[in-house]
Amino acid sequence: MKKEERLVTQITPKSEDFSRWYVDVIRRAELADYAPMKGMMVIRPYGYAIWENIQQLLDRRIKASGHVNAYFPLFIPESFLKKEMEHLKGFAPEVAWVTHGGQEELEERLAVRPTSEAIIGAMYSKWIQSWRDLPILINQWANVVRWEKVTRPFLRTTEFLWQEGHTAHATEEEAREETLKILNLYREFIETELAIPVVVGKKTSREKFAGALETYSVEALMSDGRALQMGTSHHLGQHFSRVFNIRFEDSNQNLQYVWQTSWGVSTRLIGAIIMSHGDDSGLRLPPHIAPIQVIIVPISIGRWKETVLPVAVDLERRLMAAKIRVKLDSREEYTPGWKFAEYEMRGVPLRLEIGPKDINQQQVVLVRRDNGEKLTTSMDNLEGKITNLLEEIQKNMFNQALEFQRRNTHDVDNYEDFKKIIEDRRGFIRAWWCGQETCEESIKEETAATIRVIPLEKVKEGKGNCVYCGQLASEYVYFARAY
Repeated sequence: MKKEERLVTQITPKSEDFSRWYVDVIRRAELADYAPMKGMMVIRPYGYAIWENIQQLLDRRIKASGHVNAYFPLFIPESFLKKEMEHLKGFAPEVAWVTHGGQEELEERLAVRPTSEAIIGAMYSKWIQSWRDLPILINQWANVVRWEKVTRPFLRTTEFLWQEGHTAHATEEEAREETLKILNLYREFIETELAIPVVVGKKTSREKFAGALETYSVEALMSDGRALQMGTSHHLGQHFSRVFNIRFEDSNQNLQYVWQTSWGVSTRLIGAIIMSHGDDSGLRLPPHIAPIQVIIVPISIGRWKETVLPVAVDLERRLMAAKIRVKLDSREEYTPGWKFAEYEMRGVPLRLEIGPKDINQQQVVLVRRDNGEKLTTSMDNLEGKITNLLEEIQKNMFNQALEFQRRNTHDVDNYEDFKKIIEDRRGFIRAWWCGQETCEESIKEETAATIRVIPLEKVKEGKGNCVYCGQLASEYVYFARAY
């Protein structure tokens, strides 16, 4: 959209300052606000409505895949974390501690949940006795606290909301199958509902979750060319089960340690939606997760309350009956032009305009947020037309993001090109890597780019030469600068 055509002018252009644009959108669209406590945010109703839609759509998938929801304590005894020293080491700098209850000092410090492997491991050791108790497939929706030094709303805050799944299995094969099943569930969910294309794969040993045997992640490219880790799925092996003595008697009456997984996504997904789809006018929300899918704006001319408003009210009723999330803005204190700008900034996928002339001709004007296209259509079967149009917008937004990802994914075979692209153009860089942590660390130190994933699906067959050291390499991986 050209600058002179923008209805919204209180948002810093993305090209001028992406970070400021991001915060401007969050605050102007009333998604969240800064809390009085450093590094924390208040999720406002409009932002929380997006999270509720995400939660409902994902929870439906989690339950359909055989998992059930439960809830575990927010506070975790220090001794539980100390049992698993590698886990504690991974989170130690970020853990918030409770030392007093009322006026009395606690005998043992309590960690405010940074993640729940330790407390859940302790409970599973009580619940699992026999192979008949397996598998355990539990998920919880909860809040988490990690004392971050640098914070940004939705992307990295001291407290955030998430879901975390924790499962226990009789065999390693079952645990690995679960890990990859959830990874693909996340991929399908993010691409289908959030309209964000992703790449999936395995993390390097250096980047994996503390205590995990293997970590897999879902990565997306934001519109500033930086990557965002949108979700992770961990194959924990028997690490935690040995620490917390989670054993079962198999069908041959032999004691075995269970194999475990954990996996999660968070309110970071909202940050991804903003950065993937937003433009200089503000949000662009995919219809599947938009709190308001259609905004009805009556044109307030002449005796509009007697002529236009009753028809607009009837249209709202019809669309609500068709299970479309619709809102009628009949406020007199704001002009139609102001409303156009407001809902454009809030990312409402479809605007329905109706005035006296439209009523005479039994039509409405529909304006798409994804591409700005204006459509005039009759009121007949409007419910069906809008339902189809919302699906068209959803698919178009995914295709727009996919095309951006394709244009900004670069294959390189030498380090000079690597450095030039990561500095000037950013995006994903695909290149051969020898598997040595020394090369991985050197690239990060010199360019701030990290290996995002070793893709599950081979991008290139055979072998090549490591982009950094030139040695023979068999892994063709995704690099990027990331949030």
